[in-house]
Amino acid sequence: MSGSFCKSLYPFSGEQHRQGLSFQAGDIIRVVQALPGGWWEGERDGVRGWFPSSYVHVLEVRTESNFVFTSYLNLTQSSLNGSGCQSDFDFLSLFNFLFSLSLSLSLSLSFSLSFSINCVTFPTPACMPEQQLLKPNEWSYCDFFWTDKKDPQGNGCVTGFEVLLQKQLKGKQMQKEMAEFIRERIKIEEDYAKNLSKLSQNPLASQEEGTLGEAWAQLKKSLADEAEVHLKFSSKLQSEVEKPFLAFRENFKKDMKRFDHHIADLRKQLVGRYAAVEKARKALADRQKELEVKTQQLEIKLSNKIEEDIKKARRKSTQAGDELMRCVDLYNQSQSKWFEEMVTTSLELERLEVERVEMIRQHLCQYTTLRHETDMFNQSTMEPVDQLLQGVDPARDRELWVRENQTGEIRPVDIEI
Repeated sequence: MSGSFCKSLYPFSGEQHRQGLSFQAGDIIRVVQALPGGWWEGERDGVRGWFPSSYVHVLEVRTESNFVFTSYLNLTQSSLNGSGCQSDFDFLSLFNFLFSLSLSLSLSLSFSLSFSINCVTFPTPACMPEQQLLKPNEWSYCDFFWTDKKDPQGNGCVTGFEVLLQKQLKGKQMQKEMAEFIRERIKIEEDYAKNLSKLSQNPLASQEEGTLGEAWAQLKKSLADEAEVHLKFSSKLQSEVEKPFLAFRENFKKDMKRFDHHIADLRKQLVGRYAAVEKARKALADRQKELEVKTQQLEIKLSNKIEEDIKKARRKSTQAGDELMRCVDLYNQSQSKWFEEMVTTSLELERLEVERVEMIRQHLCQYTTLRHETDMFNQSTMEPVDQLLQGVDPARDRELWVRENQTGEIRPVDIEI
């Protein structure tokens, strides 16, 4: 493979590699090293660098090339030296050869190492596993979602981008459900705080006195403190966890809608371009067949009318060839645009998915942090209660009560009558 030449299928900026080789679609590159894993080293205009191997088509020198070149010389020679109807026929053959040659240069890169599914051209499966596009040795979106995937029933196909899109939409739904989960948690905290506050104001056993009464009063007060802690916890959950979930989901939703419409439009355009190519190809075949019929009629019977018909048929065939080339150029442009946007969008979806997971992880960590803080605050509200309960002294309470409520120390005496 080293020392051979290849032609680029798509433009490459070289930014994805520290020593990347930049080029445009159609550039010829000499292969310096063809390493496994998807990245090759090449040289173009004296500059060396690395590029993804699936961006290029290797130009192989085949045996039939000599035959094609020889045929070209023979056709050229006959067209120059021939005369009469033979020259017309040779001119037609020469035109057909040149057209086929130019058409092969435009389409061979799209179809020799590729195949078409749903009117969209993809690299062949044989080269996909080892020829990753942008991120060798990584499970990147832009390397594994090019071909269409059959649904479980086998009734239809789902595009690779649609698979990616459904993954993102599921992620959006998960964000919504997580936000609802946090919302329910907030509601539980708010209800719990309200009930605690209500319970702290309950007058039951408020007449208890002494050290036990102080501990009991502190216990009820701790409920009010705990209620405040849970209200703060629910407020922080709403501002620091729930709202970021919902805000991220809304932005996520807008991005998904934009990407979906953009890629769908590009794919629709690509399908339309391909249909135009097929239509133009059929039109050219019809015109060539018509020209052949007219030529055969000329060989059988010479007449000015048939010669005029041949010129008209030749003109229509040339126009059909030009139209086919134009359609091929438009298709190749659309395919290149679709490829670039698919890579760009796939990487963007990949970035959004990583960002989504990281965002959820950070905010769930914030949830656990707030939960730990709530537990610590709740514990701090119980510490005074614990201290007072440790200081409860039944004997002391009895003494205090006696002092405050005594009626006198005069004992009953015997009464003499």
